[in-house]
Amino acid sequence: MSLALSPPAVSLPSSARLGLIAGLSAAAIWGAYLALSRVGVAAGLDGFDVAALRYLVAGPVMLAILLMRRNGAHPRMTAVQAITVSVLLGPPFVLLSVGGYAFAPLAHGSVLVPASLTLGGLALSRLVLKEKLGFQRMIGVSVILTGLTLIVGLGAGPSGNSITGDAMFVLAGLSWAAFAALQQRWQLPAIDVTAVVGFAGLIALVPGYLIFRGSDALMALPPAMLVTQLIVQGLLSGVIAMIAFATSVRLLGAARAATFPALVPGFALLIGLPLTGEALSILQAFGLLALGLGLLTVLRAAQAQ
Repeated sequence: MSLALSPPAVSLPSSARLGLIAGLSAAAIWGAYLALSRVGVAAGLDGFDVAALRYLVAGPVMLAILLMRRNGAHPRMTAVQAITVSVLLGPPFVLLSVGGYAFAPLAHGSVLVPASLTLGGLALSRLVLKEKLGFQRMIGVSVILTGLTLIVGLGAGPSGNSITGDAMFVLAGLSWAAFAALQQRWQLPAIDVTAVVGFAGLIALVPGYLIFRGSDALMALPPAMLVTQLIVQGLLSGVIAMIAFATSVRLLGAARAATFPALVPGFALLIGLPLTGEALSILQAFGLLALGLGLLTVLRAAQAQ
């Protein structure tokens, strides 16, 4: 008979691991999306241009998926659910999250969108889904709010007068938070959600954009930037990140999944600051650190439940 000298290894269930990977992947892609959106706006694009880039790629890709699924597993989604997720995740979200950069710098958008998603998701999880948040998670939320104050308030410096852009970023984040709560309540398949949103954006925005605005703004971009924007905005953000986040919500719950977007500022600033030439103030750097500490606190509280 042998004695076990070490405790048995404890590992996450396979569904939790998949949810973790999906959430982290979505956060990284969103960071790139926000950074490249700021670069695009600096190059002369606006929210409508970026939305067109998104759905010119995501729309046909997801339409093909819808057609392939037509003879197989039918989308488990009612008309009301399809319209709701299309409004929350479709062109209005893109126009808000990108349009805000006309009034505010990268540091504001990269923080306010994901932080509003995180805080809004936690609030809706408590109010709508009746999930318990716990004392430790609330401490983490308080630290996140402190970080936000430093980044978009005290540390904003000369660019702090950007109320319009900040409000647009907050509305975009709350839109995603509302989706996360509904996704958990309705248990919608991630691919079906992404397909419906992509197709809705294709038919609702792209024809009017091409007719009334044309493609001059897009064709004026350097070829390398245009290709990069099409990949990041259309394929990565418009398809892969949406599927990944919806998967994390389904596997981990809305409250836990809502913490992943708090990682987005780090990814966005890491990718975007070298591209835009913008710089963080000392207070903003401390705010970003506080945001990360708050996220870790929230995640540890979620794992303890």
